[in-house]
Amino acid sequence: MDPVRFETSPAAYKHWTLDLSVAEKTGVARLVLDIQEDGGVRPGYALKLNSYDLGVDVELADALQRVRFEHPEVRALVFTSGKDRIFSSGANIYMLGSSSHAFKVNFCKFTNETRLYLEEASQESGIKSLAALNGITSGGGYELALACDEIYLQEDGNSAVSLPECPLLGVLPGTGGLTRLVDKRKIRRDHADVFSTLAEGIRGKRAKEWALVDDVVARSKFVETTTQRAEALAAASARAQAKGAGIALAPMELTRTEEGGKLVSTYKYVTLSIDPKSRVAELVVRGPDHAPPKSGEELRRLGSVGNWALRAFRELDDALLDLRFNFLEVGLLVLRTRGDLEKVRQADEALAGLVSSGDWLAREIQLLQRRVLKRIDVTSRSLFALVDEGSCFAGSLLEIALAADRVYMKDDEEHEDAIRVALSSANFGPMPMGNGLTRLQSRFLRTPEQVGKLREQTAPMHTHEASKAGLATLTPDAIDWDDEIRVAVEERASMSPDAMTGMEASLRYGGPETLETKIFGRLSAWQNWIFTRPNATGEKGALTMYGKPERPTFDMRRA
Repeated sequence: MDPVRFETSPAAYKHWTLDLSVAEKTGVARLVLDIQEDGGVRPGYALKLNSYDLGVDVELADALQRVRFEHPEVRALVFTSGKDRIFSSGANIYMLGSSSHAFKVNFCKFTNETRLYLEEASQESGIKSLAALNGITSGGGYELALACDEIYLQEDGNSAVSLPECPLLGVLPGTGGLTRLVDKRKIRRDHADVFSTLAEGIRGKRAKEWALVDDVVARSKFVETTTQRAEALAAASARAQAKGAGIALAPMELTRTEEGGKLVSTYKYVTLSIDPKSRVAELVVRGPDHAPPKSGEELRRLGSVGNWALRAFRELDDALLDLRFNFLEVGLLVLRTRGDLEKVRQADEALAGLVSSGDWLAREIQLLQRRVLKRIDVTSRSLFALVDEGSCFAGSLLEIALAADRVYMKDDEEHEDAIRVALSSANFGPMPMGNGLTRLQSRFLRTPEQVGKLREQTAPMHTHEASKAGLATLTPDAIDWDDEIRVAVEERASMSPDAMTGMEASLRYGGPETLETKIFGRLSAWQNWIFTRPNATGEKGALTMYGKPERPTFDMRRA
């Protein structure tokens, strides 16, 4: 299969239409889902009944990103279908049935991230969302609705909402459906139990009574009612106060080469190098090469190409997704940085200053950085950060090291001024993990007072200072550095990928549980396990037998 690419644009959309025709006047944009049956990312299945695959979600993620950066006039989004009597039947079952286990899990993970970004757009950017379900809505289609602020179902004797994965496929709703039912919409457990085992779903009055939807509306009044409600959401949005134009998200400049048996993807500020033989990848992020923008006007003049804070993190996001889907055998990702510590800190503080002044675009850049760092947190690869000569692990780039499973920092007195780490305001609040804590707070759960002490640390730290402060895991000296790193890398890459993925997912999220950590925890554990069980994907499993005349055969022993 050809490599999956995650960069697109509205002109290239096959399945979504972003309708901005009345946004300037009302603040409302419409995302209309009209999926092309023959428009899958690979052959072998038809996307019937507005069922979706990864390509549909790639377009949705792009549309949400463009609304946030390019269209400050949009304060509410309406999701609806371009097909009659069907909103979405969810993820395409034949696509799932013909996909590898790894692809299924990564597909669910990307879809989860996109739904969470939609919720973040509401919570952090004031872009409210309304699901106008003008037909049958099942599985992932309903999970998209659950990610919206409000859900309206057409009353026509046909339209219903359902999560049919358990009764029909022997798997779970893979994009947070069960969690959002009870955690977000706070639906009673017994009602959720009945709903999640009814393949035909629930419609009309009962759907409203059980809070599965906010209201049901007659077909004759559906468009008018949902439009009025969306306009009310837009009028009440905090984004109505946003001043200043948006910026276009320019295409990323990427070159791919083969160098000494390694596959190298090179962007302006990011390089991803894959060594298939050793199953190790190296990711290098370069720091700023220009002074940061000091005003909103300069921020907009630089656009998405000239602003390091935006461009570097967009490139990093693309590289992480490339690694996730296209290089499954890589077990270890080595994280490096190159550049000037002070320039990174200056970029962070300049951005923070614009955010504190109320500049909505600066805030969106900071939120993008937060989202990309969360992508690192859920990366199913071992992560080692290496701090050596020329590194610029400071502020927002130090967050990359703090997301790693280990931080190796070279101890070399002869070059100690070239081997330092530094903190900025980016480390103390604006970029929390999915558990709601900063990476420093998550790191120092046992000694929370250490975070306060680090806040007072304004000077860059050499290796011994960083180790004493708890920011480095191991500090090999210059003589042993190469050998210790080589041995550690080879050892980690040789371990069971299943055990490492499970271990890392368990260790990365200490502290409180949130809707987000529950979604990813359950995806990593239960859904991952269920996808491999014979009852789901075995020769006679429910997912395998879907659409065939024979019934699935279950091993009825409970584990």
